[in-house]
Formats: sequence, structure tokens, C-alpha cells
Amino acid sequence: VASKPAVIRQYAALPYRRTKKGVLEVLLVTSRETRRWVIPKGWPISGVAPHNLAALEAMEEAGLLGKIADKPIGSYRYDKKRSDGSVVHCTVDTFAFEVEQQMPTWPEQDERKTKWFAPEEAAAKVQEPELRDLIKRLAKQFR
Repeated sequence: VASKPAVIRQYAALPYRRTKKGVLEVLLVTSRETRRWVIPKGWPISGVAPHNLAALEAMEEAGLLGKIADKPIGSYRYDKKRSDGSVVHCTVDTFAFEVEQQMPTWPEQDERKTKWFAPEEAAAKVQEPELRDLIKRLAKQFR
């Protein structure tokens, strides 16, 4: 009997900004392997608070600086395929991240694309239904 894979927790930033006209936008990044549109996220680091880890990932993956909420707006689940072909079930606690600036250079800029989207468009671009819901929930909070 195959044992059920463990569920592993990750932490993510859901980056957003308001344009000068007050329009809400959400930033997505591409994943390194499959080039899907996702949000910046990472594995826990001992001694780093989850919301701070999410902010760090936003900086490394997209060059973003700003204010991270200290409580998650929710979480979503997805299956991460490992390089050895195994699959890990991940639950991703997601923190709203108000972007103040995008740096001109950042650690992973040659490995990923970043793009600002209207919330509805961002929700349509991501594959995970629960992440889609989180983006819509964020948009509702800012109406």
C-alpha cells in the first residue's frame, strides 16, 4: 500500500499595487520549470516568520519591495512535481503584499518573467482554483 505523501507548507506573497488612476493590479511571475503563471513563494526557513519569508521570495523572484501583511489572506493547495518525478502536496499560506517598488535588478530576473495584470486577468492566468479565489478575494477587499 502506497503511503499518502505528506503535505508540505509553503509561504507566498500575493503582490498588488494601485495605479495612479486607482486601478488595482496583481503581479504574477512565471515558474522556473513549467513557465506557468504563479505568485512568489518558497519553503520555510528556520527562524524566519512566514510573512517575512513571503516578502523575501517576492524580492528574490520579482524584485519587489513593499509592505507584507502579517496574517495570511488564505491558502491554496497544489501538487509540486519534483525533479525526480515524485509529487509533493503543498499548502501555500498566502500574504497580501503591497508593492512599493520593483528593483531594476534582482536575483532570479533571468529565470522568470513578471507581469502586472488586472485581478480578473491574473485569476484567469493561474491554474490553481484556490489561488484564483484568493486573487478575487483580494480584489473584493479593494473595491
